[in-house]
Amino acid sequence: MLRFLRAYLQSMRLYYSFVTGIAGWIGVAYYQYLAASRGPIGTSGLVKSVEVPTPWGRQLVILLLLFLSWGINQIINDYLGLDADRINAPDRPMVSGELDPKQALGLSILLIVASSVVTAVYLEPVALLPLGAGVVLNVVYEHAKGQGIVGNLVFGVMISMCGLFGLFASGPLGIYWTKSRLSVLALLVVMNGVMTFYTYFKDVEGDRAAGKRTLIVQYGVSTSRWLAILSAFLPSLLFALLYFGLGAIEIQLNRTFVLLGALTVFLELWTGVLYFRHPAGEQTYRSLEVNFRAAACGQAALIALFNPELGTILFLFTYVLVGFLFGMHANARA
Repeated sequence: MLRFLRAYLQSMRLYYSFVTGIAGWIGVAYYQYLAASRGPIGTSGLVKSVEVPTPWGRQLVILLLLFLSWGINQIINDYLGLDADRINAPDRPMVSGELDPKQALGLSILLIVASSVVTAVYLEPVALLPLGAGVVLNVVYEHAKGQGIVGNLVFGVMISMCGLFGLFASGPLGIYWTKSRLSVLALLVVMNGVMTFYTYFKDVEGDRAAGKRTLIVQYGVSTSRWLAILSAFLPSLLFALLYFGLGAIEIQLNRTFVLLGALTVFLELWTGVLYFRHPAGEQTYRSLEVNFRAAACGQAALIALFNPELGTILFLFTYVLVGFLFGMHANARA
């Protein structure tokens, strides 16, 4: 049993947990921002309706579910992608035989059911919608990954469901959709779609052998290294379009967000440079540390739009802990 749990935990790859955790924290923190307001919020034009502050205990449960959601669903992803992983990651526990695939899948399904029960009974039943959508999209992604940019979009939408879950699970909402909320979801889709694009560099051989036509497989490594540079600009360009061009993000920028946003842009550009310089070989795995930091820290920077102190704390902790946890998975073949 201990060996199984150890292998299961290893397969969860917890450095990824900050991607889903911080994405969901955006929703939780934004809900508290609405609940604490009275009348119009600053210069944003947003108005509180039925939102009430979420008790700390409930917030912790929501965040626990969010941080664990990546690992629980990763087991399903590994189960569905065994053929490619036999080439890309032969030392992964499920491939090497250390982790029984069916038992691991059964545990993940059990945990998803338990999470659904907690959401329906203790949190807000409406949050079952993004929870269920996230699980379904995780299964769809394994097939969509082989369809070029469609796989990146599916992955991005899947992670954006964490933001919706955090918001919906925090308490009652008078208004579910606004252009600001849709804009943040769009940013999450693009940030995480770009993030997963970079992960395809290390998997190109296995994906090609498994018949998965990712962008790297379609265009080849030489051309894709230029896409790595261009992709690094997409989140910043989208934010500029939504905020300055369309006025779709209804909140005033603050100095903290500008600073964290600038650091995020640097991390995103540095990720692109790393994959341009090293589009093949073991370095494609090592560069993932910066890639994950860019995505997760960028999400923390979005929190600074309406909670500068929390955004700063999460940005720093995310940067440090992603590196720490990634360092515990030094084997690029796992």
